[in-house]
Amino acid sequence: METNATIVKSQDVDPLNVLGAQVRFLCEAHSTRGAWSLMEVTLPQDAGPPPHTHDWDEAYFITEGEVSFMLENAQVKATQGDFIYAPGGLAHGFKGASQNPARVLIFDAPAHAGAFFKRVDREVKDLPRDLSKVIDIGAATGIHFLAPGRG
Repeated sequence: METNATIVKSQDVDPLNVLGAQVRFLCEAHSTRGAWSLMEVTLPQDAGPPPHTHDWDEAYFITEGEVSFMLENAQVKATQGDFIYAPGGLAHGFKGASQNPARVLIFDAPAHAGAFFKRVDREVKDLPRDLSKVIDIGAATGIHFLAPGRG
């Protein structure tokens, strides 16, 4: 069995532009045999995904700024140093909540988020006009967006 370390410098990773945020994959699924992936997300105020569900677990560590989370029916404001774990199946969404962009490390296990982020970066160029594309890409990659007012 081959074992290789992975060393990534955030500034060397081209960001993906997804729903108003910049996403940099620091460790992708191919490096972990699909077990997990890790992203660094730069999240401007009010940018981020609407409430949704998926089968994989996600964990969030806030490194800068503030982020508003919706976790099932609870609203939580997370700040630098806070950690949030959202198990698979839990309805959740989040958005930047500080004047300066927040920075968040997002861990997903098993690794599934990459396919969604890469397709949205490639195919979605104008929101809200392309919102139906986001919903379709989500459905194709295992992310189910909730109807407005649900969650």
